[in-house]
Amino acid sequence: MQGLVIKSTGSWYQVHAEDGEIYDCRIKGKFRIQGIQTTNPIAVGDQVNFELEPNSGNGVIDKLHERKNYIIRKSINLSKQAQIIAANMDQAFLVVTLASPRTSMGFIDRFLATAEAYGIPAVLIFNKLDLFNDAGLAILEDYKAIYENIGYPCYTVSALEGTNMHIIEDLLKDKTTLFSGHSGVGKSSLINALMPDLDIKTGEVSEASDKGQHTTTFAEMHELPFGGYLIDTPGIRELGIFDIRPEELGHYFVEMRALLNQCKFHNCRHVNEPGCAVTKAVEEGEIELSRYESYLSIYHGNETRA
Repeated sequence: MQGLVIKSTGSWYQVHAEDGEIYDCRIKGKFRIQGIQTTNPIAVGDQVNFELEPNSGNGVIDKLHERKNYIIRKSINLSKQAQIIAANMDQAFLVVTLASPRTSMGFIDRFLATAEAYGIPAVLIFNKLDLFNDAGLAILEDYKAIYENIGYPCYTVSALEGTNMHIIEDLLKDKTTLFSGHSGVGKSSLINALMPDLDIKTGEVSEASDKGQHTTTFAEMHELPFGGYLIDTPGIRELGIFDIRPEELGHYFVEMRALLNQCKFHNCRHVNEPGCAVTKAVEEGEIELSRYESYLSIYHGNETRA
């Protein structure tokens, strides 16, 4: 039987089968993806084949269908392994906030580079619009301009007050969309605003640390009432870049991509080489310094936490 993985709890998976039923399934034996060491060989969004066990009614997954894409992060505590966040999506939404808690630009840039590397269109959703005064709104516009100028769609919303939620609905309609972000950015509140019947638990932001508390513990796919699917994921505290070689990194910063063949040396690292078109563009203000600093941080292997 074939089906769609709609929830992953680590060792068990919920699979929505062709017959319309949902089955609890496990993996058959040592199920590994060729060439990739991951903590989860099957992810939400995967198409799989499974067989039902005669006595329990549970399924055993014995085949993973080819993925059109997936998004992955390095497991910070297991340096040689990675976690697949989700598979087979049309777009990825990164929910960010500039206050309570603040999402760093380094984290945003890591997410965007990862999405570029795996061929997934990315959108930035700036939440908690209700918290901003006039000065804060001006800063928000500056942030948006950095990413809109290099081609990333940016939207401002308030899940609490419902501001601009109709725009988000239109973006989600009839597509499979990953929702990601730090704990505390209001991701669960956004999903509740879109799908009130789910009533996903939301958490408070710690005043001591200004960090969100994890409320989603497992990745799960939900069918949207207006068409399409939404993949809810646990809040990410850190985003380790996985399987991107340093010499490839410039290709995943979209504003650098067009300049790479203009460097004096074909193996230019865009760090301190003479005749580098990228560093020249930074000096002339054509590439934002914050983006270039993110590039250097990733290039040198630094990990970014929330």
